[in-house]
Amino acid sequence: MNILFINSIGRDKFGGGEKWMINAAKGLAQQGHNVVLGSKKNSKTLRYAVSAGVRTEVFDIHSDISPLNTLKIAFYLRRHAVDIIICNLNKDVRVAGLAARLYGKTTVLARHGMQLCANKLKYKITLNQLVDGIITNSHTIKDAYARYGWFDDDFVKVIYNGITIPEDVAAYDFSKSFPGKKIIYSAGRLSEQKGFTFLIDVASNLNKKRSDLVFVVSGEGAMDAALKKQVNEAGLEESFVFTGFNADIYPLLKGCDLFVLSSLFEGMPNVIMEAMAMKKPVVATNVNGVRELMVDGKTGMIVPSKDPEAFGAAIESIIDHPDKLQAFGKSGYERVCEKFTMPAMVESLERHLVQLSGSPDKNGRSSSR
Repeated sequence: MNILFINSIGRDKFGGGEKWMINAAKGLAQQGHNVVLGSKKNSKTLRYAVSAGVRTEVFDIHSDISPLNTLKIAFYLRRHAVDIIICNLNKDVRVAGLAARLYGKTTVLARHGMQLCANKLKYKITLNQLVDGIITNSHTIKDAYARYGWFDDDFVKVIYNGITIPEDVAAYDFSKSFPGKKIIYSAGRLSEQKGFTFLIDVASNLNKKRSDLVFVVSGEGAMDAALKKQVNEAGLEESFVFTGFNADIYPLLKGCDLFVLSSLFEGMPNVIMEAMAMKKPVVATNVNGVRELMVDGKTGMIVPSKDPEAFGAAIESIIDHPDKLQAFGKSGYERVCEKFTMPAMVESLERHLVQLSGSPDKNGRSSSR
């Protein structure tokens, strides 16, 4: 198959959706398909795609209506006989989906790593007219869309995220900077979605009772200054630390004692899988996809969002018990190995694309629409 991924997220933004697209593109290319990932010029997405060996193309989509980009993409589809487009954002769907309709021979899929449409007419029109299906990573999102009553049962396909567990990860030595401390680690964009304001409240509450915990957060984003100000005002300068952006968080995950996710909403958070792959227990808020990833009380603890007291209590129920930390970490690792591997994700995705497009897979098998 000839497959084009399109992702017009901001040049300096890079998160789980971008990581998924690059991993999916690389995996499908390794299966013998012709795969290209398009994004904005000089974007992090393109740089990481190139570093992963994925072929790239520049498409500078900035708005929902972009006639020049629509014509450019339509010409690209015809010139390269593209079978499938997989779009990231709603504006990608509107611009590239229209291009596909002009060309007339390309199947269009929207990839929703989180709930990207509300029950509103504009989304209904876009998704019914310009899209042939939605790929999501969580049954909670599929169920939410089902309640809208817009689509047939098979329009939304759940394909769980997958990861490649790296070998020989050297654990980061937190003891050099924080001797005698227990390290609670988190990572994500410094945005409202990730709930770090509430995680700071958790740290503040625990700091009133004990002095042996340090919260470490990797990430960058629009709330950087506001979050650091909140930390300073709470007097947590020594126990809530920001590392900035880390391209490879596996050493930090392996070196910490506990991973936490404080998000207000998610799709299927890759970072939880990455933590479990490093045999770390997880405390996470009860948001989309988390209960499909974790088993509450076995791989970690699931708590309500925006509830610092419950979050702190869950941390304290784990952090002082090495046997429980180890058991949760072991169970999480086994769960990732069983259900969330990269080969399983790529195989499921390839099978779905073959079924939709009628194009052959690596073994020459095809399926008509």
